[in-house]
Amino acid sequence: MQERTIYLLFTDTGTYLAKAINFCTRQSLNHVSISLDGELRQVYSFGRKRPRNPFIGGFVEEDVTSDFLRNSQCAVYSCSISAEECEQIMENIKEIEAKKDNYRYNFIGLFGVLFHIKINRKNALFCSQFVATVLEGVNTIQVKKPSHFIRPGDLRTLEGMQLIYQGKLEHYPRHLMRQEKTLVTGTQTEQKQSFIFLLSSKVKRFVIR
Repeated sequence: MQERTIYLLFTDTGTYLAKAINFCTRQSLNHVSISLDGELRQVYSFGRKRPRNPFIGGFVEEDVTSDFLRNSQCAVYSCSISAEECEQIMENIKEIEAKKDNYRYNFIGLFGVLFHIKINRKNALFCSQFVATVLEGVNTIQVKKPSHFIRPGDLRTLEGMQLIYQGKLEHYPRHLMRQEKTLVTGTQTEQKQSFIFLLSSKVKRFVIR
């Protein structure tokens, strides 16, 4: 079965709103986004539509190279899923994106999470609620809480999630390049070891003869 990888990006921009949420949840990195590529070229979430205005929010495709995000602290997690499950997630994202003008950020829902009170709001999501929603129907990732109670910290601890990077977001591309370099170096080392093993085997056969 062909496998694909999804990525969850957790960020802390250091804004007053982020600090307030950190205080309430007693955790950091309380904004989460989802991407289907390791380079984070397309990153989806529910957040600010205008970086300087925290009160105008909704579905957003985030630019990790923007001034607002690139200086933030972050953690990137990966999870392997099937190709079919990856297509399902993309369909879920596109369905919300197609109706994005009807969606808004679920500020009131944050209080529901804080006090564990179910608050139903039509076409309103907060970031972790959005990610949990688009993951619905994916058997590999079992989200055990209702989406309106999901916190970013809950997503980090899901079975199958692997931490692949933590640090400043603007340094993440360098992390990828280091990984590729290590992979190439490792391949070259394996090739060299294979050649030595082959040569050694031939010498042994010659001596035995």
